[in-house]
Order: sequence, then C-alpha cells, then structure tokens
Amino acid sequence: MRTYAGHSSPGESNALYRRNLAKGQTGLSVAFDLPTQTGYDPDDELAVGEVGKVGVPVAHLGDMRALFDGIPLDEMNTSMTINATAMWQLALYQVVAEEQGHDVAQLAGTTQNDIIKEYLSRGTYVFPPAQSMRLITDMVAYTVTAMPRWNPINICSYHLQEAGATPVQEIAYAMSTAIAVLDSVRDSGQVPPERFGDVVARISFFVNAGVRFVEEMCKMRAFGQLWDELTAERYGVTDPKQRRFRYGVQVNSLGLTEAQPENNVQRIVLEMLAVTLSRDARARAVQLPAWNEALGLPRPWDQQWSLRLQQVLAFETDLLEYEDLFTGSVVVERKVAELVEGARAEIARVQELGGAVAAVESGHMKSELVASLAQRRRRMESGEDVVVGVNRYTTSEPNPLLADLETAIQTVDPAVEAAAQAAVRRWRGERDPGPVAEALAELRAAAGTDANLMAATLRCARAGVTTGEWAGALRAVFGEYRAPTGVGAAAAGAADSALAEVREAVRRTGAELGGRLRFLVGKPGLDGHSNGAEQIAVRARDAGFEVVYQGIRLTPAQIVSAAVEEDVHVVGLSVLSGSHLQVVPAVLDGLRAAGLDDVPVVVGGIVPDGDARRLRELGVARVFTPKDFGITDIMAEVVAVVREANGLPADVPAPVPV
Repeated sequence: MRTYAGHSSPGESNALYRRNLAKGQTGLSVAFDLPTQTGYDPDDELAVGEVGKVGVPVAHLGDMRALFDGIPLDEMNTSMTINATAMWQLALYQVVAEEQGHDVAQLAGTTQNDIIKEYLSRGTYVFPPAQSMRLITDMVAYTVTAMPRWNPINICSYHLQEAGATPVQEIAYAMSTAIAVLDSVRDSGQVPPERFGDVVARISFFVNAGVRFVEEMCKMRAFGQLWDELTAERYGVTDPKQRRFRYGVQVNSLGLTEAQPENNVQRIVLEMLAVTLSRDARARAVQLPAWNEALGLPRPWDQQWSLRLQQVLAFETDLLEYEDLFTGSVVVERKVAELVEGARAEIARVQELGGAVAAVESGHMKSELVASLAQRRRRMESGEDVVVGVNRYTTSEPNPLLADLETAIQTVDPAVEAAAQAAVRRWRGERDPGPVAEALAELRAAAGTDANLMAATLRCARAGVTTGEWAGALRAVFGEYRAPTGVGAAAAGAADSALAEVREAVRRTGAELGGRLRFLVGKPGLDGHSNGAEQIAVRARDAGFEVVYQGIRLTPAQIVSAAVEEDVHVVGLSVLSGSHLQVVPAVLDGLRAAGLDDVPVVVGGIVPDGDARRLRELGVARVFTPKDFGITDIMAEVVAVVREANGLPADVPAPVPV
C-alpha cells in the first residue's frame, strides 16, 4: 500500500514519507519533479517554474541522502517514477544504501524506466529511442546480477490509457514495449541465455484501472494470459514463476473531475475493485490518486484518505479471503478472449512496422492514441459517454470540501525554487572538481562504446556529479530528440452542427482579417503531458484554423519566436504542472517586447481559481480548466477572443446570399 508522493524539497518529502509510513503505508512511491525527470538542474533555464512542483527535486547525492534520511532502505520497497534519468537515480539510491551500510543485493524496489510510453504520453524523454533503449538494456543487465531483487523496468501502460488508449491498445502497446526491451537485452549478449528467465522474472508492469471495472478486470486477465504466452513461446522461459505477470496499479487520474470532485472518491473505489476482485489477476501493489487531483496538488490529508480506502478494503472486508470469483464466468471468458484477439492483432501490426521503437519513430502509435482520445472526447461532449457532474446531473449542493478553495489543495512555496537553485550552486562550489571532471570524461567515453554505462554512472554519483551534468554528458554523445506529435495524422471526426457553426465563424473572421486564422498551441516549460494540447490542436484544425503546434518542452522565448515567424492571430498555452504563474507571464512579456501586444493569449490546464484571476489581470484573455470539457465550445471562445483583440463586432456577420 502506497501513495505517490514527493514535492518541494528532499527534506520536506522525507518528512512526508515518515508520516505516511507511520500511518501504515508499506512502501514508498517517489514522485520526482520535472527537471529531475528530464535531466536538468534546478538553476537551468528550462527548469524555471518547475522545481518541486509535481515531485521532489533530486540534483545530486546530497539530495538523495536527505530524501531518505532516517529511512532504512534495506527495509523499504521503493518505487521510483523515473524514466529517462532512471539509471542516474538508481545509482544515487545505491550509493546512499551503501552509505547506510546495506547489502545492495538485498535492495527491493522498482524504477519505472519505460521510455516508450514517454514518447507517446508523458513526454519526459531526453535521448533518441535507440539510445534510450540502450540505457534500459544496461540497467536490466546490471540489476540481474548486482541487484537481483530490484525491478529495473516497470512497463507502464497507465499513461497510454490517459493518452487515449483503448483496452486493446493498452495491452498491445505495453506488450510491444516488453518485446522491444527483452529483445534488446537478449541481443546485447550481456546476460547469458541460462539467466534469461531471471530477466523475465524482474519485468513488472504498471497499469491503469478505469471506471468500467468489468472491462478493466477482464483486461488484467488478458494481460496475464498474453504475458504467459509471450514469455514461454518467444523467450523459452519454462519456470511458471518467472512467467508470472506482476503488476502494480494506479487508478485512472484522467477520469477525475474538477466539477463535483467529491464524486472522484467513488470512482477511485470502483477502479480499485477492478484490480482486486479477481484473485487470479490481482495487483501486487495499489496506489490511489486523491479526490482533488483535478484541482491541484493534493495535501497530506487527501493522500491519507486514499491510503485509508486501501486499508478498509484490505482489513475490513472479506474480499481477499476467497478464490477467484470469476473463474468459469461465460461473460468474463468471452470478454477476455475478445481483448486477447484484438491485442494480438495490434501487436502483429507493431511488429510489422519493425517493433515498438520503429513505431514510435514513424509516429504510428502516437497518432493512433491521439485519434482514439479525440473519439473519446467527442463521445463525452455529445453525451454518449456520461460523466456524472460534468455532462449530466450537473446541479449540485454547495460542497463543504471546497468551502475554502485556497486551502483545498497543497501549494508549493515560490521560495522552494530559489532555495534549490542556491543549494545546487553551493554543492557545485564545495565539491572537489577533479573527480567530477574525471567521472564525466569516463561517462562520455563509455557512451561512445558499447560498454555497460552503469559503472561510469555510479562513479559520477560518488564524485558529486549533478543530474544536469550527467544528462548533459550523454546529450553531448547521444543527441536530443523531439518525438512526433501525432496531431497531423490524427483522423478528423465528422463535423456536427456546433462544429460546423464554429468552422463558419473561423472562415468569416479570417476573411475579415484578410487571411486564414492562425492558432499557435504552445507547451512552455518541462510539462510533457500533451494530451490536452494535442486535442485542442486537432479540434482547432477541424474547426478551420491553421494550427502551429511544435510539441512539448519549449521555452517562452521559443514560443514568442514562433508567434512572430508564423504571424499568428492567437496563442494558446497548455500548462498542467503548476508552473503557469511563471511561464505564462514570461510569454506575455515576450510577446509585448516583440510588438505583438494585439495577439491574445488563452491558457488551459490545472489552474486554481485564484491563479486564473491573476492570469487574467496580467492580460490573459481566457483561462480554461478541466471543467471546460467542450472543446468545440472552447474553439468558439477562441474565435470570440480573436474578434475582441482585433476590434471586430462580437457577432460574426451572416453570409451574404448569392
């Protein structure tokens, strides 16, 4: 039982972990901030506004020491949601464990380390796919012998569902990722064939459980069946224990609503049941989001509530006492067979493209997910998919949980970032520069060969290298990468009457202004959750806008430059990481400095009401949050914003009869 936690600073997060362990939590699940996940130090330009927001900053060995101060790592099972920099964070963790006097071979835990889904959904990738797969391969090979109780990769279909994956796609793309990893480890020659069963035994999965819990439970049974098949037939693993499908779960954060957020509690409970009711397909670990995650960062009390949900199920109910409740069910068997058949077909398609890495590079998987999410959004907007409190049963009594909105979520003190910047500069200034230079030189040299990079990474950790320096050394050898957005290839949906009306308004407004309306959709900062931005870009294209969307991880200066070069009529900024009060004003200032005072800016994301008021005071024309679920309605608002900014009458002129 655990909650996903970490924020502000290593010291603050350490105190939070101690409190959670005292409340009965049985493991740790570490949330790292975006600079740490993407290989930047707190004082990097791209880290501005992001330090300590969605997780804890860990910039060097001193931070890792502080994070686990007084927590005996030999007694912990520690899950780390870290991908591109997973090797680096595992090295820091190992060195701290050594300093605590522990046997590294006894350390238990998991590094998420699934880079494929980062290209498809979360966006915290750093290096190109082939080089990223090399880092994963080296970690798997290292841990099999040096840390045999550690799960070196947690293949993560969770974010695929968040990005729009159907159950079939979620299974198929996760299995395709597993094939890519296992093939890479096998073909590297780093693990003797007789030890390959040990590799398979340490592969774990992290999945999503949505509210359609019968389908979700059947999905988990299908996952287990296909994994057993794959590991026996493709990799020749004969030990059934090594072929066991081991998974943890977090229930569906995408389905949590800003409107009537109290409904999220029952959603979370139902989704937890999907992965606990079926004993033969039961999750090994469950972590639950908090009821108010659609509003902002949960407080410790909110996380406690989610922990108590698990404890009530485990200790008060009889759910865990019986054999599987669904064995022999005709309905369940039929649904599982349907999912297995669909997943096999999609896995075959990915393999025909050359495997998961090639399907990332070609944009196939990404465009499929963008299109699937667009269809899901259209069903919700039309009312075909009912979301209680959002598109049906929207009247509500006053919510006492939200009586004081300013205290209903956790806030991060702006001083946290300045303190982290000062701390990392102090760390660099106080360390011995000689060992640092030698360790980085060794890392760069090893990266240019086929040597396992774990030894050089451990030397960097011990020498006092920082996260940004480690990633920077590998960037110099591997290069960086910008993944396909999937927007261009996503199929347009059929235009209903509302979209047709907006499309006509876009056309006529463009005609009044002397050309087609151009809409720049920007993702400033390190926030890689691009699902919302992609859906806005797809719908804007369907509405007749010329869309400029360059993907994730842009500086405010780059967004301003694109606005100037493309001569856009409106700029839309998507921010879900909580950095809106830093990055949005920077874009506004840049536009004014470039002489684009007349180009309106709209913002979308997880933005509390007080912050939204502040953004409007600074000059933002509109702020959209998850409660604004109608994307076509947002497009109509964007047209209205363009008309206001250009002094046009609010009413779009009627077409002139021919």
